[in-house]
Amino acid sequence: MEYLVVKWLHILSSTFLFGTGIGSAFYMLFTSLTRDARAVAVVVRYVVIADWVFTTPTVIFQPLSGFYLMHLAGFSFDMHWIAWSIALYLLAGACWLPVVWIQIRMREMARRAAAAGEDLPADYWRYLRYWVALGVVAFCSLVAVFYLMVAKPG
Repeated sequence: MEYLVVKWLHILSSTFLFGTGIGSAFYMLFTSLTRDARAVAVVVRYVVIADWVFTTPTVIFQPLSGFYLMHLAGFSFDMHWIAWSIALYLLAGACWLPVVWIQIRMREMARRAAAAGEDLPADYWRYLRYWVALGVVAFCSLVAVFYLMVAKPG
């Protein structure tokens, strides 16, 4: 496959990955802060779906297309910006995996609270704090990866 086509697909995929992540985080956080269990149940449900439909395929495609671009461009793993990009991408992934599990738990807690007409349970708020903390680390890691991919320093 031609370099520019692979590069376009890689950039498009990263846009889906980053856009879905930041959009989902925005809606889930601010809907959670309303404390409306019914609204939270709906939004968290769709955030989980978005992760499966958009984030999961791009998480897989990004390294595959990235490694293929490295091959086509003649880059090697000993280039510092590539090593850092891979490390930061793995860090973001290490944050994302527990986030998926947390979101599923939060979805179930919100669904049960909404069905019973109750407030969101204390565990929901504890999970939300973990979700935010992991999300901040993943977000910062991906921002750094974007910089490294564009600037290719050193």
